[in-house]
Amino acid sequence: MSKSEQPSYRSRASYHGALLGGFAMLAAALLILGDISTHDAIAERQKEDVLASLSQVLPDQLHDNDLLANTLSLDGPDHKPLTVYQSLKNNKINAVAYTVTAQGYAGDIKVLMSIKKNGEIAGVRILSHAETPGLGDKIELAKSHWVLRFNGRSFANLPESEWKVKKDGGVFDQFSGATITPRGVVKAVKNGLDFFAQNKGKLLQASTEKTVQEK
Repeated sequence: MSKSEQPSYRSRASYHGALLGGFAMLAAALLILGDISTHDAIAERQKEDVLASLSQVLPDQLHDNDLLANTLSLDGPDHKPLTVYQSLKNNKINAVAYTVTAQGYAGDIKVLMSIKKNGEIAGVRILSHAETPGLGDKIELAKSHWVLRFNGRSFANLPESEWKVKKDGGVFDQFSGATITPRGVVKAVKNGLDFFAQNKGKLLQASTEKTVQEK
């Protein structure tokens, strides 16, 4: 056999199919090994992200428990499964936190809110949105203090009829050129308060359910 000649089996379709299959199996094995090796690290980062968000609406003075170790799973305002984080102080629940979804100008706005056991809002933060930069993004704390105006609000000190932007007859400021965004957030936060009022008994009941992140 001359040096330029190739073994006959290399010209067979079955050989090329087996070769391709071998490379595919090798690639799959490498992906699986990579996923296994990074799974714990990714889970830890997700846990840190959840805690970082919760710390903005449930500061240390409101709890002495592991917020990820005391959770409930209920049907949320949108009738989808909702993870509720319970804030405990001296083994007594004094606040809860959960997310609500607002309809903005450019799509959904994910809002994290916490409510004290007396029904007052402890904090509200925007987790994600796609609103217009320079206009609708003023719902972010980094861009303005607008979102802090929910602090301390409740149905006891602000009638439900006034949970609107000023343009609609309520008490919350709208943004120049971007009324839809704050209107959506105010409505979502109000829905969150409604959810608390309707499920107060369950929300303030001790639980040992554990979770790492909300899905």
